[in-house]
Amino acid sequence: MRAALTLFSALILMSESAAAEPPPERPTPNYPHTRSMDLVEQEFGDAVADPYRWLENDVRTDPEVRDWVSAENKATNAYLATLPGRDIFASRIRKLINFERFNTPRKAGNRYFYTRNDGLQNQSVLWVREGAKGEAHVLIDPNTWVKDGATALAEWQPSDDGRLLLYSVQDGGTDWRILRVLDVTTGKRLDDELGWVKFSGIYWNKDGSGFYYSRFAAPDQGAAFQSPNINQTVYFHRIGTPQADDTKIYATPAHPKWNHAAQVTDDGNYLVITTSQGTDDRYELHIAALDGKPLRLRTLIAGMENDWDLAGSVGSKLYFKTNKDAPRARLVMINVAARQTKLVEIVGQGPDTLVGASLVGNRIILAYLGDAKSEAELRELDGRRVGPISLPTIGTAAGFGGKDGDPETFYTFSSFTIPPTVYRYNTATGKSDIFAQSKVSFDPADYVTEQHFYPSKDGTRVPMFVIRKRDTKLPAPALLYGYGGFNIAQTPGFSATRLAWLEQGGVLAIANLRGGGEYGAEWHDAGRLARKQNVFDDFIAAGEYLIAQGVTAKGKLAIEGRSNGGLLVGAVVNQRPDLFAAALPTVGVMDMLRFNRFTAGRYWVDDYGDPAKEADFKVLRAYSPYHNITSGKEYPAILVMTADTDDRVVPGHSFKYAAALQAADIGDKPHLIRIDTRSGHGSGKPTDKVIAEFADAYAFIARWTGLVVK
Repeated sequence: MRAALTLFSALILMSESAAAEPPPERPTPNYPHTRSMDLVEQEFGDAVADPYRWLENDVRTDPEVRDWVSAENKATNAYLATLPGRDIFASRIRKLINFERFNTPRKAGNRYFYTRNDGLQNQSVLWVREGAKGEAHVLIDPNTWVKDGATALAEWQPSDDGRLLLYSVQDGGTDWRILRVLDVTTGKRLDDELGWVKFSGIYWNKDGSGFYYSRFAAPDQGAAFQSPNINQTVYFHRIGTPQADDTKIYATPAHPKWNHAAQVTDDGNYLVITTSQGTDDRYELHIAALDGKPLRLRTLIAGMENDWDLAGSVGSKLYFKTNKDAPRARLVMINVAARQTKLVEIVGQGPDTLVGASLVGNRIILAYLGDAKSEAELRELDGRRVGPISLPTIGTAAGFGGKDGDPETFYTFSSFTIPPTVYRYNTATGKSDIFAQSKVSFDPADYVTEQHFYPSKDGTRVPMFVIRKRDTKLPAPALLYGYGGFNIAQTPGFSATRLAWLEQGGVLAIANLRGGGEYGAEWHDAGRLARKQNVFDDFIAAGEYLIAQGVTAKGKLAIEGRSNGGLLVGAVVNQRPDLFAAALPTVGVMDMLRFNRFTAGRYWVDDYGDPAKEADFKVLRAYSPYHNITSGKEYPAILVMTADTDDRVVPGHSFKYAAALQAADIGDKPHLIRIDTRSGHGSGKPTDKVIAEFADAYAFIARWTGLVVK
């Protein structure tokens, strides 16, 4: 379930603050008719109207919803076709994304496994290399599976000896997975095929005879994409046997909302079961020795109160990153052979946030976030500091996986203007060398990345990255992106689509809002539950700062957010429609009173609260985007985006929100919805769909921020 440097330059600010010239006229969209229901329910003394609840129905099974989707897409496509920048963005994104790219390799036996995309392949291809410098060949090419490219290779894991590969198939963007097994030497698929797997780790046992995974019971007919996910159970599957014969390892039928994931220590000696209830990093741990005897699980950590992230093991000594008594996290060791659980601190909490730890080659690699930028260092097993791991610039390092006893590890580094480069690192020597590097068709030196700190409404100091082309004149049309939730940090990372916006003279700003994980548990807690308004205040303050500092100007600011960030965009548009020229709420959680009734929504009560509880209800009711659209105010241009196979945030959220926007008296700017087909919440989306989506989005906000697309 373990859901993933200091280069600053002075920003020359201009005093110009005049509003942008109004964009040239375009046809006003002709919205299709949406049936409205006379549905009002009493919730804790509040009359809650829900006139578009019928749009929650599954588009696959409800003809009326299917017809509505078709009509809305027709209206949206007709409007987007009038935007001259659409084809220009599509052409340029296609060129920018057309570069060879790799992911972080995994070593098993003498084999190295990694994915590679030649540039425009809809799905990345899995390769295997025999030895570090040996011959590489294609192992799995998901582009051959279906014609539309919408079926992806998702999670994959080789057995310890590299002989077998366990992999999952994701169709049309759904969170559901199908597990399959491949013989690496022959390239032939075995007969093993497992269904109804979701939110699961996949771990081989030591001898490669089978693996541990988590699954749900098969849902009722027609309910796979909407019914709540409950009673997750850990199983062991033995290679060559049917799924029906899998051994149940751990379940809690008395607590159907608890989630369970299995993990095997690198030496194969212990099985660790991690139990959680929602999205918070609060876990209970059970452990069992994998010694060939009947499995006997015992409680290692009771109560779901803290984060426990397994970093590695040496014999019976297990190392964990934890936030117990350390909101920015620390590294501890537990000797599981002892009768009582005792924590031995290896590395204490520091000024920066510890976000990752791994044992590689008898040493420990620690990854930190310092003001939302990656830092890394090497330590001995007793915690003594060896030294820093040098990273190229402001950016994000990911990877550092490996095993005790083998000093070789890999990590990927990227920044806003540097595509991912894969490095091989040796913990014994402290040296790095490039394993795979992408060649791109632009010069990163043409771009400038700065980090600003601005005050929020309550005075809290919030960081924000601002990226632009070096010769962009300010103020310029700007795109402000935010997320602010679930302890997820927004760190520097490369995006070919965003580069297309920057090339045209736009500015990109990414705010590190409270609710994220930039500064540990305290920063997260400051932006969730009853304190969720802090996230909206941080985002609004970011927009006001960009205008006040002359980075952009009134009428030139667009905002974007995805998933929880889509909720963010919907909420701040309702609260400050005057501040923004355009908005892109994508796959957002828009009905805060019913989100927990569908698929994975029940997990999110950790961040949002429970609508069934009066105190939480009142907080949610106050900012729910769907319920707080205010007629009589001039709203910005809005392009809502979702997908029909999104079973993470079901598309009914966006459907209802868009219908409510179109029915309200909120001005003449367009309020449209773009509904993709055969794609989901984001993962596994084919390259051609990515290109089309961002070409539409950027052409839309360019038209309403005054960006001239050339």
